[in-house]
Amino acid sequence: MTELVTLFGGGGFVGRYVVQALLRRGRRVRVVGRDPRRAFFLKPQGGLGQIQFVAADVTRPRSVERAVAGSDAVVNLVGVLFGRFEAIHVEGARNVAEAARAAGAQAFVHVSAIGADPGSPSAYGRSKAAGEAAVRDAFDGAAILRPSVVFGPEDDFVNRFARLIRLAPIVPVLGGGARFQPVYVSDVAQAAALAATEPQRFAGRTFELGGPEIVTMAGLNRRIATMIGAKRGFLELPDAVGEMIAKLGFLPGAPITTDQWRMLRRDSIVTEGFDGLAAFGIEPTALDAVAPDWLVRYRRQGRFGAERRAP
Repeated sequence: MTELVTLFGGGGFVGRYVVQALLRRGRRVRVVGRDPRRAFFLKPQGGLGQIQFVAADVTRPRSVERAVAGSDAVVNLVGVLFGRFEAIHVEGARNVAEAARAAGAQAFVHVSAIGADPGSPSAYGRSKAAGEAAVRDAFDGAAILRPSVVFGPEDDFVNRFARLIRLAPIVPVLGGGARFQPVYVSDVAQAAALAATEPQRFAGRTFELGGPEIVTMAGLNRRIATMIGAKRGFLELPDAVGEMIAKLGFLPGAPITTDQWRMLRRDSIVTEGFDGLAAFGIEPTALDAVAPDWLVRYRRQGRFGAERRAP
């Protein structure tokens, strides 16, 4: 029978692409989420019976155990940008890894993040590091993927800046000097699918996944403005101002939290010496190669406002 890969967080931004990558490899996929109905949009992508949907909460071990029963491989994509870091990134990751081991899964893939570090100034970074340690303890041979900022049509990163740039004549930029190595969601998904289906090649290893170039926050905003045809002025706010704004992060609609500001104080780029996308045989996709295709909706006249290109 075709191998079954269980995907926690399979209905999320990255998860939907991992589902597609696994289906292309002929696997059956079980998509797990607290409300699996939110992932039903994935149904048409597989054949009859090729995609299953199961309700589970990573903070509830018994529900996790039921979700992984019969799995050949398990992938954990669940993460949060604020709130319950310890419960989700550490205890939740441990619950999934322990259940995968008990179920006899042959592969376990844990998607973490560049910046996972027990000495990180942010609670997010520290919790990601603790989650990785919990996974390694629970599942011998787990593969860990640490992507930089992930971009794609449904992201909440590039799209957020595009919305702001479209509306504001002068665009304030927080942490303008912060450096990222944006990685395309489809590249991350392919790496996760390969790690899940070929454990003999990737088990027990940690990979840092970044795109082909390093950009600053300010540079990224200017590039997005060019892509959507918006001539804007940019105001790079001093760090002292950025820190003051971050302290108001507990308010509804605040642009950034204190912990996210602390995350910006460290670059999100691939560490020298770490294996990356090349280890999977994946050529990283440049932002400029794909982003204009979906950012066109932020142009003043949509597709009709796109620049004319020479044939």
